[in-house]
Amino acid sequence: MGIGGSDMYRQQILDHYKNPRNYGELEDPTFTHVGENPVCGDTIRMDVVLADDEDTIERVAFRGDGCAISQASASMLSEELAGMTVEELREMDRDDIIDMLGVEISAMRVKCAVLAEKVAQDGAEIYFGEKDVDKTTTED
Repeated sequence: MGIGGSDMYRQQILDHYKNPRNYGELEDPTFTHVGENPVCGDTIRMDVVLADDEDTIERVAFRGDGCAISQASASMLSEELAGMTVEELREMDRDDIIDMLGVEISAMRVKCAVLAEKVAQDGAEIYFGEKDVDKTTTED
């Protein structure tokens, strides 16, 4: 898989990959966004429901396919985001995702790891009218 780190974290990634949390779709999501990592072939779609305050993330679900890192990251992120504010989501960066995964990730795999984060961030920005894109990619 091209990852280093402790066996415990590798096991956690494999567990999230084989038994993804919040996998599926949400009925009436506040926003939905799709992204891909063309280099690896990963695709992730995130559904997000905001609370009535339009700021707190109430529920998250994802669908997609790809490598273990991208799918495990989406699963872990779906758990992390519930209860966070949109501002907290916006402030997340690659270091937050790598810390969440708990393993060292090769440069080639960072794009896999951050795909779900980028999809969720772009989805929020599009929903709030701050960004106008159809799809997220991690090519750039």
